[in-house]
Amino acid sequence: MKKIIFTIYVCTMITMMTTSAHCIEWQELSSDHFFVYYTLNNDFAKEVLSNAEKYYKRIAMELGYPRYSEFWTWDNRVKIYIYPARDSFLKATDQPEWSHGMADYTNKTISSFIGSREFIKSILPHEIAHLIFRDFVGFRGEIPLWLDEGVAQWAEEAKREEMRSIVKQLYEQDKLLLLNDMMELDIRLLKEMDRVFIRPTKTKEGDPGILFLSTDQLVSTYYLQSVALIEFLIERYGSMKFAQFCRELRDGKNLSDALRSAYPSQILSIEELDSKWREYLREK
Repeated sequence: MKKIIFTIYVCTMITMMTTSAHCIEWQELSSDHFFVYYTLNNDFAKEVLSNAEKYYKRIAMELGYPRYSEFWTWDNRVKIYIYPARDSFLKATDQPEWSHGMADYTNKTISSFIGSREFIKSILPHEIAHLIFRDFVGFRGEIPLWLDEGVAQWAEEAKREEMRSIVKQLYEQDKLLLLNDMMELDIRLLKEMDRVFIRPTKTKEGDPGILFLSTDQLVSTYYLQSVALIEFLIERYGSMKFAQFCRELRDGKNLSDALRSAYPSQILSIEELDSKWREYLREK
């Protein structure tokens, strides 16, 4: 991997989060698919760049997108900004205090700060997966939120075993959401932390049931099921089938039609996806 370093002057604009530009004297590292901008700690910047390339190649292959080896090159490379401290990162991006990183999908930028191990381990692969997925499927089709978020969480390889274990527990305790219910939920709009949500479910025996969930429990269950569904589709049917499924969505099919096109002898509806996934959990 060829790396180039030199000093440049740029004003970064994180357009999704703030309208004020922050002029910083940046240094630059570059690789095949990324620019990394930093002000201090060349070693951390090199670690970010090396891991970004590694994640890019692994995620593209796992999602069945080998053609991405020719994307994100030259001027289209993704830009990663490493701020000199958490305070400067929070000020520039207007992120909440707990944030270790963020991405601007419109401008293909990712931001964090020096020394954030959480960024390298989890947030960097998560955001790269979002960018790869959205570059592939676009923004115009019927892309359910659980699919988008599931793909990004699947990229966090270090957390997969823990997520599998928790989802298995939810299945055994009859605490899983129905996929049709997940299709109607926009989890990003849940603001009231002290609220109790009543959601339909289905027991292991197939009987209808009811869940009473706090906001935290609903959000956690939603995201865990999202990544578990992606794992099921990729592990059971393969990356190439999953890529075909995503292409059908990109080309304008709704979720049910995309499933029928990509998995014609296996999954013919959203309800069947839900049932086959639960069978998969029972076997594990």
